[in-house]
Amino acid sequence: MERLCIYPKDVQVITGRSERYGRNVIKKIREQLNKQTHQFITIEEFCDYTGLCVTTVKQTLRN
Repeated sequence: MERLCIYPKDVQVITGRSERYGRNVIKKIREQLNKQTHQFITIEEFCDYTGLCVTTVKQTLRN
């Protein structure tokens, strides 16, 4: 089963930055998409925001 949503720790692994940076990125994505704090951010939404390839991100998170 494949995961649908992304968390700050995942952003940390993908970017090599801090977990705090990951929280800020997810917060910015949430603001841009007009989502509430309880709503999740999907991997696709993260990739649209950052310009990263969905398959590459999914592969990175799988390992």
